[in-house]
Amino acid sequence: MEAQDFKSDQYVRFCPGCGDHAITMALQKAMAQIGVPTHQVAVISGIGCSSRMPHYLNTYGFNTIHGRGAAIATGVKTSHPELTVWQMTGDGDCLAIGGNHFIHSLRRNVDLNICLFNNRIYGLTKGQYSPTSPKGFVSKSSPFGTVERPFIPAELVMGARGTFFARTLDADLPTTVACLVAAHQHKGASVVECLVNCVIFNNGTHAWIADRELRAEHSIVLEHGKPMVFGKNRDRGLVLDGWNLKAVRIGEDGIKETDLLVHDVTTKDPTLHLKLALMGQPTEAGKQPDDLPIALGVIRSVDEETYDAAVNRQIEEVRATAKQHTFDQLTQTLEQWEM
Repeated sequence: MEAQDFKSDQYVRFCPGCGDHAITMALQKAMAQIGVPTHQVAVISGIGCSSRMPHYLNTYGFNTIHGRGAAIATGVKTSHPELTVWQMTGDGDCLAIGGNHFIHSLRRNVDLNICLFNNRIYGLTKGQYSPTSPKGFVSKSSPFGTVERPFIPAELVMGARGTFFARTLDADLPTTVACLVAAHQHKGASVVECLVNCVIFNNGTHAWIADRELRAEHSIVLEHGKPMVFGKNRDRGLVLDGWNLKAVRIGEDGIKETDLLVHDVTTKDPTLHLKLALMGQPTEAGKQPDDLPIALGVIRSVDEETYDAAVNRQIEEVRATAKQHTFDQLTQTLEQWEM
């Protein structure tokens, strides 16, 4: 299959330069690489710029109401476990009105592929601050700067006992495709945080890593089983300093590549995964992150039974031992009377 097979005939209405264009292209490439036929894929969304995605993919789709994408996607996957189900959502749709559905789909470990577009702004409704906007951020709804502390999506995922978390950047197509393919391969609730730029209302929100000259020094693409190396010259890395992560330079103070941490996505204890996911997060407006790079790539991927598999297994077990096999048979066992 080719990416073209997953392109719909609809005009893509994202603003010119919007990061959502890049994620759309990456999704089409990833779906082609995965190879699931278009009629076996369902794309579910809520409301927002990213939630227009069902219109732009040549698959089954449902554009639901604000914040309810996870609930509908859960129903689709549970009733039709043979389908590959993708949920498209944004930092407002997912983490504000849809926050409760989001954390419970993770807790249940529903086998969904969740793309969480994070531009740290409400774009579709024209520029209000969102749950991921940094403290002090000036917007139409916070003209003097928001006093709220932001959500970091990775914290919610791991706090809700999520089994898969990855992060990618709209300007990094290879990493985005790799993360989306890995999300599909994982059995359970897979969350891919897509850092996207909103050119109209929050332009440059990820500039400190989107810029090609800065990206190598300010980000690290984690790979399972490989040392945590980054930097323009691949001469920097991560080690543990007590309980904390520390960035070091290979060759200084006797540091060798073998001294660096080796990434393991399968560790059930989320402590190190969370530390990695929290690196390089600008939680206050205008304040640059510390010396630690932001982590991209697959950060966590652990195996647990999925909700949809457990529900359908339970149904088959009950059917095997039940004395009644139809609704009519069940009603015949209940108290009855004639008028």
